Amino acid sequence: QVQLVESGGGSVQPGGSLRLSCEASGNIYSAYVLEWYRQPTGKQRELVASMSWSDGLTVYANSVKGRFTVSREGGENTVYLQMNSLKPEDSAVYYCHVRNSGWWGQGTLVTVSV
Repeated sequence: QVQLVESGGGSVQPGGSLRLSCEASGNIYSAYVLEWYRQPTGKQRELVASMSWSDGLTVYANSVKGRFTVSREGGENTVYLQMNSLKPEDSAVYYCHVRNSGWWGQGTLVTVSV
C-alpha cells in the first residue's frame, strides 16, 4: 500500500513557473514508476511525465518536453514536477500515480491565466 499526497498547485500567469510535490509513503519498492497525470476540466486524464524509482529515468509527453522536469532529491520519498514556461493549456488538476496500481493522490489544481 502506497499513499500519495500532491501539493504546490496554484494560479500563475502564462510564462510563469510552479513546482508540484508528490510525497509518497508506505511500502515503496524500487521497481515502481511514479507518474504525473493531469486532467483539464471536461477532458480526459493524460500522462505528463514519469520517473523510475530505481534509476531516476524520466519520460515526458511531447506537450511538456523541455518545459517540465521530474526530479527526486537524494533519498527522499518526494517527487517533484518543476513546470516552467506555463501555458493556459497546462491548466488542470495534476495527480501523481504509481504505474500499474490503483494508488492515486488527491490532485492539486494548476491554473494558468492572465
